[in-house]
Amino acid sequence: MLLQNFVQQQGELFWFSRQQASQFAKQVATDFNPIHDEDSKRFCVPGDLLFAFLLHKYGLSEQLSCSFNGMVGSDVQLHCQQQGDTVQILDQNDKSYLSLTQSGQVHHSCQFIEALIRDYVRFSGQNFPHILQPLMEQHQVMIHPQRPLVIYQSMALHFFRFSDNCPQLQLSGSSLQIEGKRGNVLLEFQLLDGDEVIGAGEKRMILSNLVPYDAVLMQGLVDLYNERKATLAIAS
Repeated sequence: MLLQNFVQQQGELFWFSRQQASQFAKQVATDFNPIHDEDSKRFCVPGDLLFAFLLHKYGLSEQLSCSFNGMVGSDVQLHCQQQGDTVQILDQNDKSYLSLTQSGQVHHSCQFIEALIRDYVRFSGQNFPHILQPLMEQHQVMIHPQRPLVIYQSMALHFFRFSDNCPQLQLSGSSLQIEGKRGNVLLEFQLLDGDEVIGAGEKRMILSNLVPYDAVLMQGLVDLYNERKATLAIAS
């Protein structure tokens, strides 16, 4: 099981240590966002790890939508609550962190699900700088260099059909809408079986603390991110 080294479970409860969540971000998602560092004061569990856990537990449906409602800290004991087609991840105080709604045929192949998770979270983890930097340059805004904050808001998948092969993700569109100091990002992608499109999806993110675009400062952010990625990839 892909997640066996990244989650702890006892009965219906599950939780993630700083080490487990940080290793998932770096080793599986290739996501080197500082908020997933073990020693980060703003540490949070990657949303993609929560999403992957639910797919393993409930399977993958033809249509799904996932909303992220809050950031999960380390060692927070969580449980799932299902009502109809919607599953929520809640803490002991019933605070909701993620909602997943599924419909249609459900696929339970572990191999298929794990391959999709690996491809999706790798795609997701590489949003910065490859996709977001050109978008910010196009709109002449950027995340604050001292307080960069990118928030994972929601994602959705729709399969036209399932395949015996593992689908590959390919970016099909990206856009950024500016609202004051906030930016709303929409990334659209296709799911491919060879050359055939068998599904589609989208990911929405929020960029906070936007400031006017500065090419020198942005290049500094990109260089710092790439340096961190190279150093931490070796360490992990």
